[in-house]
Amino acid sequence: MATILEKLEEQALQLSPAERGQLIHRLIVSLDGEPEGTPEEIARRVADMDAGRTQWTPAEEVFAEIDALIAAHDK
Repeated sequence: MATILEKLEEQALQLSPAERGQLIHRLIVSLDGEPEGTPEEIARRVADMDAGRTQWTPAEEVFAEIDALIAAHDK
């Protein structure tokens, strides 16, 4: 198996940066599925944010929550 991965890596590194990006995207989609949200949905969400129709959470609060989750997980 390692030799197959090594050959794939060698071939992948010979691709152009754009081709490697496409390959990465395909591999991620194969694991996680297509990203949620169509371009229209994303545009609507941005418009809602710009119009003040969404509730914002300060970055400091988000990072504090993430830090707390990580700390709880490490225990």
